[in-house]
Amino acid sequence: MMLDAMQFLVVDDHPLVREALASLLLSLRQGATVQQAATGAEALAALDAAGSIDLVLLDLRLPDGSGLDLLRRIGTDHIGTAVVVLSGDLDRKTVQEALAAGAVGYIPKTEPHEIIAGALGLVLAGGVYVPPMALQPAAAARPPSMAGAGASPSDLGLTGRQLEVLALLMQGRNNKLICRALGLAEPTVKNHVSAILRALGVDSRTEAVLAVTRLGWILPPPDQSR
Repeated sequence: MMLDAMQFLVVDDHPLVREALASLLLSLRQGATVQQAATGAEALAALDAAGSIDLVLLDLRLPDGSGLDLLRRIGTDHIGTAVVVLSGDLDRKTVQEALAAGAVGYIPKTEPHEIIAGALGLVLAGGVYVPPMALQPAAAARPPSMAGAGASPSDLGLTGRQLEVLALLMQGRNNKLICRALGLAEPTVKNHVSAILRALGVDSRTEAVLAVTRLGWILPPPDQSR
C-alpha cells in the first residue's frame, strides 16, 4: 500500500465527515484519488466502476444497510481492497466483529484528528490499527465518559431555531444555504452556529456532526415557512 496515486473511497452518510476524511487522506497521500459514497449501494457502484480501490473508509451505520454486511461483501467481491472502519460505535463486540470480518483497522470517530491521522498512517504503511479499548478486558472496555454524553438538546440549552440550523448543518449546508432555507440573515446564522458549537463543546462543524452522531439525536426537519 505504499504506491503513489492510490485510490480511496470514503463511505459515510454525512457530507462534512466525508469531506474531512477525504482532505485527511489527500494530506497523507499526495496525488491520490478520493471518491465518496453516502450509502452502501453507492459504495458498491463505485467499487465496481473503479475496478481497483486500495482503501475504503467505512462507517458502520449507513442509510440502506449494515456497514458490517458491506464490509463482508467487499472482502468477498473485491479481494485486495483494504477496509478501515471509522465509526461512532465503540462497542467492543462490534470492533471485534469488524476485525474478524477483515477490516485492517477500526478507528473511533470520537478520536482526535491526530489519532485518526496516525491510525491511517499506520494502515497505509501496511499495519493494522486496533483501538486500545478492544485490547482491554471486557470489564475495562467501556470508553471514558465524555462531556455531554447522553445529554439532550434541551439539556444543552439549544433553542428550536438552533436545532433547525443544526439539522441543516448536519446535511452539509454552508451558512449561505442555511440563510436561504430559513430566511435568516447571515450574521444571525453565524451566531446560531457559534452557539451550537459552544453548547456541544466542539470547535468545528465536522466535530459538531460527530458529536451529534455520537449522542444519537433525531433532529426535527427545519421549518422553512417562517
